[in-house]
Amino acid sequence: MTDMAAATIAEAMPSGPLTGLRVLDFTIMMAGPACTRLLADLGADVIKVEAPEGDHIRTRPPLRSGHSTYFGQLNCGKRSVALNLKQPESLSVVRRLVAESDVVVENFRPGVMARLGLDYGNLAKINPRLVYCSISGFGQTGPAASKPAYAPVIHAASGYDMANLRYQDDIDRPAKTGIFMADVLGGVYAFGAIQAALVERTRTGCGQYIDVSLIDSMLNLLVFECQEAQFPSDRRRPLYKPLHAADGFVIVAPVSQNNFERLAEAVGHPEWKKDARFATIGAREQNWDELMVLIEQWTCNYAAQYCEDYLMEMGIPCSRYLTVGQAMKEPHIAARGSLSRVSDAAGEFYVPNPPFRFSGGGAYARPFVAELGENGEDILKRVLSLTTGEIAALRAAGALHG
Repeated sequence: MTDMAAATIAEAMPSGPLTGLRVLDFTIMMAGPACTRLLADLGADVIKVEAPEGDHIRTRPPLRSGHSTYFGQLNCGKRSVALNLKQPESLSVVRRLVAESDVVVENFRPGVMARLGLDYGNLAKINPRLVYCSISGFGQTGPAASKPAYAPVIHAASGYDMANLRYQDDIDRPAKTGIFMADVLGGVYAFGAIQAALVERTRTGCGQYIDVSLIDSMLNLLVFECQEAQFPSDRRRPLYKPLHAADGFVIVAPVSQNNFERLAEAVGHPEWKKDARFATIGAREQNWDELMVLIEQWTCNYAAQYCEDYLMEMGIPCSRYLTVGQAMKEPHIAARGSLSRVSDAAGEFYVPNPPFRFSGGGAYARPFVAELGENGEDILKRVLSLTTGEIAALRAAGALHG
């Protein structure tokens, strides 16, 4: 997509809650881009500042004609400028952009931005209204702050993997990691913290620094586990598990008393309601595994779709186990508009919209994915009023690429 085409699309789209906000995005990989993608979804002008070689995720599969949809999902709706931050001319450009921006987000290892002179202390002198958010594995302070960390390391270090292992039967080691919860969770917490800082800025006129750590994010996920670690229980908590259906698996979650009583009627065992093993929530917790076995004796006789439809109609939470591809094709997902179609240079693909809706609209994935450095010249002209000659000089100095 050409720079002018992207600009035209952006200008033609309805405004969002963050329209008019400018964000300088120094993020790479996943946690930081997940945060700034949400800002872009709400209409902020997110300028992704990339190294000449680009964000590493640009090269990660799935790839079509060399273009990564993995990168596209995390970075759609952002503009890209490729600057060599080892060059003083590039740092001068960044400082000028800071003066025209509201938010800076970065997720390098602690100390990297300070070595470049782009830490909060220096940039706040240029723009006292700046909200500056750093996202890192272990945070900016503490004895582990400088340690390298990706999501799988954080999953292990936070206790998440071992907590999950305790919930499994006949498994003697933590599960493999392929879904990077710490990254997405940290990005979401950063997104929320930035909004709070912007609200406070409306009262004080001043920005501030935000330190988000992935390990703190994961500890916040482990609500029961943090408390149980301090006050151990004499029995394992009830666990929801897959139950065999005739053609797959379902999960049934009779959480409340009402759910359970409806379930007993639905599967033809109204006597369970008076059974001392199951009659109360406390009794069911002590005999949970036995209850699951009895429910499975019913589910295994029917197709998973029938189990889901019938039990849900009876007011009992139940779902088939779907693949991600199947979930994306569900009629409910289409009806909610949960997915948007976006485009990069290789064509169209779907990405999830943010999981919230505003009555005034404007919260959805913007439909373009910028090529590396694609918008650099336009940004420098429109935001900084640089001339064609000044931009050519930056290119000649090796400061600007693309």
